[in-house]
Amino acid sequence: MRSTEDLIKRFNSGDRTALSRIITLVENREDGYSDILDCIFPKTGKAYRIGVTGPPGAGKSTLVSSLVQTQRSKQMKVGVIAVDPTSPFTGGALLGDRIRMQDIGCDPGVFVRSMATRGSVGGLAEAAGDVADVMDAFGYDVVITETVGVGQCELDIAQTCYTTVVVIVPESGDSVQAMKAGLMEIADIIVINKSDREGADKIAMETLAMMELRGRRPGAGDGPGEDGAGETCDEVWHLPVVKTIASRGTGIPELYEAIEKHREFLVRSGLLERHRKSNVEATIRGIVESELHKKVWSSGSLEKLEGLVKEVLEGRKTPRQASGEILSTIGGV
Repeated sequence: MRSTEDLIKRFNSGDRTALSRIITLVENREDGYSDILDCIFPKTGKAYRIGVTGPPGAGKSTLVSSLVQTQRSKQMKVGVIAVDPTSPFTGGALLGDRIRMQDIGCDPGVFVRSMATRGSVGGLAEAAGDVADVMDAFGYDVVITETVGVGQCELDIAQTCYTTVVVIVPESGDSVQAMKAGLMEIADIIVINKSDREGADKIAMETLAMMELRGRRPGAGDGPGEDGAGETCDEVWHLPVVKTIASRGTGIPELYEAIEKHREFLVRSGLLERHRKSNVEATIRGIVESELHKKVWSSGSLEKLEGLVKEVLEGRKTPRQASGEILSTIGGV
């Protein structure tokens, strides 16, 4: 307990080593991590959260590195969560993003953390939202989460970030295929990176035309309202398409400006507060479901499962009846 208090004290004093240690505790779900999150939670709520996603090879890490340099020129402190594919040997992140972000890694106003997906279907490690909270509580003005880019499952990022930037390249194919991949559905800003390559103008025009045909709802990435039917908003966010060459810094000021305009739009329309409320609700639901899962399967249910499976296969019980029997082992469910 004393060591935890010392760790939090060092964290609150701006010790980056303590920040790194707490992130490790949170990511690995080590003993005491939830108490630490509870302790630092009152300091959260100030950082603006940006998601950067897109297919592999789109140049996301280079783009993030350039964007962070622009934000640092505006005196912003930036935390970066780079979600890498899980190593098949260690279960940890492959650290590819950290290697590609060397230009910003030594800046004391920037903290880059690589995290493994650990098989998470959404491309985000399950603990990424908690790690973003830790960086928020540490005092970073912006937290950027870059994901591996695995298609429709990137919806996860729209639930944890306020502005979602989808990065594609001319070689991604036509915009119809990109739409099928599910990425366009969650985009607040579309970036065509490596736009010096052939086909950049064509995919930009096709993407803009597609968005006009589809129409825009108030703020891409918005979840439903409390009644599940969605809330109305007088303003509509017109999705911008920004062409960049991240390796040269071309188009990065325009991307920064687009992000700031989207942020202003969310604040002005009241959608940012609604997004935060949705995030808190999703966090509570996730914690409840996780705790119930652990409670169910730590109450002797695993031992009963084999027998219940046999009864279902023999026709003596239905799967629903078997499930009810397992649930009955924990009170109040």
